[in-house]
This record gives sequence, structure tokens and C-alpha cells, in this order.
Amino acid sequence: MTGKATLATRKKTSVWKLARRRWQLYLFMVIPVTWLIIFHYVPMVGVQIAFRNFMPRKGIWGSDWVGLTHFKTFFNSFYFARTVGNTVRLSLYYLLANFPLSITFALMLNIVVNKKLKKAFQTITYMPHFISTVVLVGMLTQILNPVTGLYGNLYRRFIADTYPADILSRATPFVHLYVWSGIWQNLGWNTIIYMAALSGVDPELHEAAEIDGATRLKRVIHIDLPVLLPTASIMLILNSGSIMSVGFEKAYLMQNSVNAVYSEIIATYVYKTGLGGTTNQLSYAAAVGLFNNVINGILLLIVNGVSGKLSGGQNSLF
Repeated sequence: MTGKATLATRKKTSVWKLARRRWQLYLFMVIPVTWLIIFHYVPMVGVQIAFRNFMPRKGIWGSDWVGLTHFKTFFNSFYFARTVGNTVRLSLYYLLANFPLSITFALMLNIVVNKKLKKAFQTITYMPHFISTVVLVGMLTQILNPVTGLYGNLYRRFIADTYPADILSRATPFVHLYVWSGIWQNLGWNTIIYMAALSGVDPELHEAAEIDGATRLKRVIHIDLPVLLPTASIMLILNSGSIMSVGFEKAYLMQNSVNAVYSEIIATYVYKTGLGGTTNQLSYAAAVGLFNNVINGILLLIVNGVSGKLSGGQNSLF
């Protein structure tokens, strides 16, 4: 017991010695750490709004404590199954479609030998990421307009001399439009981290495999892909931790009274109940948001634990 205490004391002493020796680096950390505490940790005090019947004139501490009442109201409401189901559906659909496509696209870009052509492909695929969500939804609205849009003009020219059905006024296409427009916008950007991992592959491995008669496909499978797996595992863990956090802006902008059955997610529901309605239910909206964040945290821990066990602790965040 004395030995452990002595070892711990030595470690603390060495840490303080290192801090004094590198005090300039710790001084640089003061501003970001202060910002993190003020804007991320101090606001966590307001989480208690979810357990109170918040009244602005009474303040947070003066409002009545109601415990889990707002959570029970949400669990028993009609919107619980709809919002949670839509959120999970959109997230899993996007994750299952985007995750393998990003890896495949990175491997395809890495195969391109011509550097100018490779940079051109990268630039073209990166550009949509910088389009704002409002502009993207506006592009979808204009392109898919059955009267004046590209979709309507092509339909009348090549299929029939009548106006086609309005896709945006139907509920079912919303899910596919939401997911694949997001993939088009972010596919190139998501490959950056994979391209960085592939840049660390030793060219001598490819040369040796080529001398042994390995085709390009075999070299991708046995050399490039194993290099990407640790990075892909970390990205999968991070993406799994945000399954319940579908982007609010895009869903809200694409939402209408017809597709609300599929487009009403937790984020839009929290906004409408907390700020968008005639009777603001701040405590209820805070409870729904807190439930969403807790589920995200649990999913992150589960996926991280599974990844750590499968990889022997090598591909886990903590």
C-alpha cells in the first residue's frame, strides 16, 4: 500500500515538474479551456429545467420541481414513437449508405495515378460540402419543381407531355431525398480522413505485392483496406454517438404538412414545442432534448465497448 502511494506521489510530482517546465504550453490552453468551461459546462446547470416546471418570472431555482413528469409525458405522447422512429430511421439510413461509400470512394481516389486528375476529382467532390443547408434545400426545390424545374422539363420532353407528380408534396420520397442529398454534399469531404490514412501506406508494400503478381484489386483488399480499418472503426464510433442527432436545419426546411409523418424528428419537435408554438413548453422541450442526449451517450459507450473488445482495445476511444 505504501509503495502504491509513493508511486502516485512521484507521478504527481513529475506532472507538476513537467507543467513548470512547459508552462508556456499550458498558458496557451487557458483561453480554450476557459471558453469550454463557460459555454459547455456552466450551461449544464440549466439541465435541471427538464425536471422543473420552468417559469421565466420565477427563474430556474424558483420554479417548481416536478421530477420525471415531463419525461413521462413525452413517453406517453403520440409523438414519441414518431419522432424517435423517424430520427433513428434517417440516421441509420444515412450511416449505412454513407459510411461504406466514403471508404469505397477514398479507395477509388487513391487508385488514380495522375496527380492532376486526382486533385480535380477531390476538388469537385469537396465543393458541395461548402454549400449551405438553405441553398441545398433551395436547389432541391428548384430542380424537383414539376412545372419549372429540371425534373418537370425532362419529364415533359422525354416521357409524357403532361406535368409529373410533385415529389416534394409526397411523404415517402422525403427520406430518400434527405439522405442522398446529404451523401452528395458530404461524400467527398468525408473521404479526407481516409485519404490521410492511405497516404501513410508504404509504397514498397505495393511494389513487393506487384512483383509477386498481385492485381490492383488484391492490393486494395490486402494492403489499403487493412490500413483504413482502424480509422473506420473510430469514425463509426463517433457517428454512432450522434445517431439520435439528425440535422435540424435540413429536416425543418424540407418539412411540410404532407411529409411531416416522416420528417418530424426529435430536433424539429423540440424546437416547435420549446420555441415555435404559441404556448412555449421550455421544460418539456428540455426533457425531450435531454433524453436525446442521454441515448446518444449510451450508444457511444456501447459501440465503443464492442469495438474495443473486437480489436483488443486498439480501436476504442476510451
